[in-house]
Amino acid sequence: MGGIDTGAPSRIIRARTSRERQAAVARAAEILLSGGLVAYPTESFYGLAADATNEKAIERLFHVKRRKPSRPLLILIPSEDVLSDYARVVPQPVRKLISALWPGGVTLVFHASSKVSPLLTAGTDRIGIRLSSHPLATSLTLAAGVPITGTSANISGAPPCRTVDAVLGQFGDALDLVLDGGRTPGEKGSTVLDVTVDPPRILREGLVSREVLERIIPISTSPVTKALA
Repeated sequence: MGGIDTGAPSRIIRARTSRERQAAVARAAEILLSGGLVAYPTESFYGLAADATNEKAIERLFHVKRRKPSRPLLILIPSEDVLSDYARVVPQPVRKLISALWPGGVTLVFHASSKVSPLLTAGTDRIGIRLSSHPLATSLTLAAGVPITGTSANISGAPPCRTVDAVLGQFGDALDLVLDGGRTPGEKGSTVLDVTVDPPRILREGLVSREVLERIIPISTSPVTKALA
């Protein structure tokens, strides 16, 4: 399919009710599958979606976001059923976390399968994966039929965005669509947990606290480090 005209002004589609959401998500999925970029609300801030299976779209996202290629991107999936398509190994103890906390505010970092573009892993061979609890974000992945990028909709180094106006203030006309789901809760992003090591270690503490994680499985006591995703 042809690419999106990057010179076109950003479009805003209201998606605050279930009826609005259905039409908005259908249009957004078309744009994503054509290589476009879509901003959408999540449980914390607005996210920036590209088709995570389209390397040209991923490259465009890096350019528009001004993100260094050395920084990985996490992905959102439509359901737990497709997790094994993108994670090479899902340790059995991690299934307990998934059962308890997905959909929700935890990104799990796995060894990436061969289906995952190296652009997403930044050469680390690891990929952050999340199943969002936000109905619009999950509906978008379902409608597109592919994983989407879950990076925050902001220029690298700038504050994350909680409103459509904030997204447009940072990106102007660089995006193809903004799904207006209203003001997001903000405060914290997802908790990022590296499950490629045993016990898993926290890379970023966010929406889900260490205490909650430790009630489910043992968590490494090593200090919190800079997140990969």
